[in-house]
Amino acid sequence: MTTLLLVRHGQTVWHEGPRYAGSSDVGLTDLGRAQAQQLAAWAPSAGLDAIVSSQLTRAVETARPAADACGLDLRIDARLAEVDFGVAEGRTRADMEVDMPAELAAHLADPMQRAFPGGENGLEVVGRAAAAFRDVCAAHPDGRVLVVGHSMTTRLVLCVLLGIDPTTFRTVMPYLGNGTVTTLDLADDGTAALHGYNVPLGALPS
Repeated sequence: MTTLLLVRHGQTVWHEGPRYAGSSDVGLTDLGRAQAQQLAAWAPSAGLDAIVSSQLTRAVETARPAADACGLDLRIDARLAEVDFGVAEGRTRADMEVDMPAELAAHLADPMQRAFPGGENGLEVVGRAAAAFRDVCAAHPDGRVLVVGHSMTTRLVLCVLLGIDPTTFRTVMPYLGNGTVTTLDLADDGTAALHGYNVPLGALPS
């Protein structure tokens, strides 16, 4: 059984709106960098065996200070990246309600099957991200691994691993805060147990 400590990256420059920032490689705000430093202050107390991050800048900028603080190499895995939102990248939902309402409605109704034009659907995302989770567990059986990733990808994978209909992820897991920690135990046979969701760093033991 491997314990995965899933952290959403710090606040980004596209936070206001908010804008769909999937494959777009946006950086952190000052607050986001402060959240990364808060993670770095906590991480050495977490008994970590490894730290893995999405390749996107906002995730790497969040993860690297923690890796440095723990004396661990930061491993990059592009399969942990956020959903590619295609034509929705950089846009707000309000924008799309005006000029692409049908595409927005289709995606919101069935995120697993219906991608925005030019983007990924949920099935593709879960396929790659769940495989990354499994590889982390295989490399660190009975270990504790910090995984820095993204909101929608994390929530979709959590639903699938926990046996929850992923089309309901916005209702079941409506929000994942920047810099929060979600704790998941994942066994070799795919059995998963959720021990904490969307927990602020200040509420975790240190």
